Order: sequence, then C-alpha cells, then structure tokens
Amino acid sequence: MRKLVIDCATEACSVALIEDGVLVAGEYALLGRGHAERLVPMIAALPDKGMADVIAIDVGPGSFTGIRVGLAAARALALAWNARLQGYESLALVAAMALSERPGSAVDVCMTGGHGEWFFQPFDSDATPLAPLASLTPAQARSRSTALLLAGSQAAELADDRTHAVALSLHPDARCAGLLEERAFHIDPRPSYGRAPDARLPSAA
Repeated sequence: MRKLVIDCATEACSVALIEDGVLVAGEYALLGRGHAERLVPMIAALPDKGMADVIAIDVGPGSFTGIRVGLAAARALALAWNARLQGYESLALVAAMALSERPGSAVDVCMTGGHGEWFFQPFDSDATPLAPLASLTPAQARSRSTALLLAGSQAAELADDRTHAVALSLHPDARCAGLLEERAFHIDPRPSYGRAPDARLPSAA
C-alpha cells in the first residue's frame, strides 16, 4: 500500500510517499508562509507525482491558512485518484518524532499558537495523549508541564530554566509519518484549529 502524506499545518511544509511503511521519497521546508505556492510542486516532484492509495493530511492545530491549503489539496487528490483520506494531528506527529529520538519517556509537546498562546499537549512514552489539546498562555503551559522531555517549536521556551529538561525544537515532518501508530490516523479528517474562532456572530437583540 502506498500512502501520500501532506503536512503544511504549521510553519513547516512537507510531503512524503510511504510504501508498506518504508519512506520512498519526501521533501521538507521550513517556510513560515507560502505553503499554497510550494505544496503542489512538492507533491508533483514525488515519484508518479505522488499518486497513492491513501492520502494522509495533518489537520492541525496550526495555521488557519496552512490547514485549509493542505485539506483542500488532499481532498482534491483523493477524489481524482479514488484514494482513501486520513487525518492526523500535528502535535501527535511531533510527539512521535521526539520519542524516536528519546524513547522511554513521557513528552510534553508545545507549538506556536495564536495571539501569543501556545498549543500544549502531554503524551505518554508510547505517544498516547494524556490530556486533550489546549491553547494556553505561556505561564499556563509552564504550570501544566511536568515531563522532562519537551518537543515542538516552543520547547525551549517551555523549558525555561528547568535544569533537567531536554528540549527538542521540532516541527511536524511528513517524512516521519511512519512513526505514527495506526490509531493516530482517523477517517473523515476535519480542521483542528486548536482554539475558538476570534470572530463572533452578533447576538440577537
């Protein structure tokens, strides 16, 4: 089985073609912006233009634009190729990446959020979430963090002055999607923005 993995929910943009659990080809770039312009050429540069039986997409949390760009591309390709569509969360992939480097330890994942907040989620040593995803102020995230292994774009800031903490600065990378357990993927992927929308409908008079 061949799987195309698309990940552009955060500052990073990456794609990978994985066949029977083995990475065939992939590309990763830390962009910040410009995901819409880079994503399709990155997919087209893969063998067979990325054609696969399954398409897995990072549904967030992360950038509103990046999440929408990735989902739109994944849905269009799944329709064109009659492929199955799967979703996974960005923090789960970062946790799996961190645990591949430092196995046997719980890990707290902390990524850049919106309006000065951080996306925070703790994981057990087998990458099982220990609590739901939360969008927190830096102070709140530091007060909740108990693991000595920290990972994500805000890992160093989360560590602060904790002497024994190990901070791994990581962004999700599609080429590492093979590290995820099958339970980390779900059907009918929908955006996971990680926080309530800023806009509010006007209340009724």
